Amino acid sequence: MGIFGIFSREKKESLDKGLAKTRESVFTKLSRVLAGKSKVDDDVLDNLEEVLISSDVGVETTLRIIERIEKRVARDKYVGSEELQRILREEIVALLEDNNQADVSDFDLPVRDEPYVIMVVGVNGVGKTTTIGKLAWNFKQAGKKVVLGAADTFRAAAIDQLQIWADRVDVPIIRQKMGADPASVAFDTLKSAKASAADVVIIDTAGRLHNKVNLMNELTKIRNVMQKVIPDAPHEVLLILDGSTGQNAFEQAKQFTRATEVTALALTKLDGTAKGGVVIGISDQFKIPVKYIGIGEKMTDLQLFNRKEFVNSLFS
Repeated sequence: MGIFGIFSREKKESLDKGLAKTRESVFTKLSRVLAGKSKVDDDVLDNLEEVLISSDVGVETTLRIIERIEKRVARDKYVGSEELQRILREEIVALLEDNNQADVSDFDLPVRDEPYVIMVVGVNGVGKTTTIGKLAWNFKQAGKKVVLGAADTFRAAAIDQLQIWADRVDVPIIRQKMGADPASVAFDTLKSAKASAADVVIIDTAGRLHNKVNLMNELTKIRNVMQKVIPDAPHEVLLILDGSTGQNAFEQAKQFTRATEVTALALTKLDGTAKGGVVIGISDQFKIPVKYIGIGEKMTDLQLFNRKEFVNSLFS
């Protein structure tokens, strides 16, 4: 287990603080559902369904949660309303476990002879560059040698922003001028990382092109070119989603999972929204592991997603 393997009190406090707006919203709605109720009945469950949907958990995931709670209530015969929050936490965690959403315990990486390559995708404005910077910092803190690749060459600001983060974290960055071939940047980045015996490479990509076909073709081209340097690259395709956009994040996830083979998700900006329930819905619906959550501005506020701790923080 790496140095980040224990879910420390500091991390828990940071998580609780980051989810405060969502938790307050959920508590307010739950208190209305349970007002004057002594047990969980059909009326309570109908209202709970409304609470979950309005918290951006999503319709399909909400119905699955309600079904699980209905079975629990039927089995246990009498369930007091004061037990509902505990049951809600348990059933959501169990639902995510059923979907094989394995928690990552630290910022360690598989032992390899060549660099571990992460290709980062996502629309502009979701916190992609910031997440890359925080990832680089966390990997460096874990003792890894990191190289960044500025393959979003369609916006000069994207290259400059990534340079700022590279300087802040003190890691090398491979960049070319605006309008350069993104695949060429990715190729140069992997060549440099391999030559310098780097542990991990993080490649930024364009958030938006002229249409979906262009986006798909560009991401495919980047993958193919990287494989000329490291045959099994990329080892991870990380989709960044803005958690504060709620249901729009679902739509973004649909578009990008069609465009490329996404293997992991990061949800950002959860500290500034009451829509944190979207993490549960996306984790459930797409069967793609939520690996990171962003809950603040500090480097340490990019946390590894832990199902139990997240759900406990949200509903306790």
